[in-house]
Amino acid sequence: MQEQKSFKPHNLTLENRKILSLNGVLDVQGFDEETVNIVTTLGVLIVKGSSLHISKLSLETSEVIIDGEINALHYLAGTEKKGFMARLFK
Repeated sequence: MQEQKSFKPHNLTLENRKILSLNGVLDVQGFDEETVNIVTTLGVLIVKGSSLHISKLSLETSEVIIDGEINALHYLAGTEKKGFMARLFK
């Protein structure tokens, strides 16, 4: 059985595919103008788009705001904190 961790709710709000607000964020694994990899309480979230910019990042309050043109949101299975390359070659 998995160890019970303190649970933080995870919510996201997407406004006009331009502003993505998230809470329940544990870490940001990496980012560039086309991809942002975020570890949330419910798994790793991959945000894809163009001209992406992290306008707010607060791990103390578990909040992230991303702006730019957002084209896709994709959750990876599980809550593992593996690196991006390890996930590619599994």
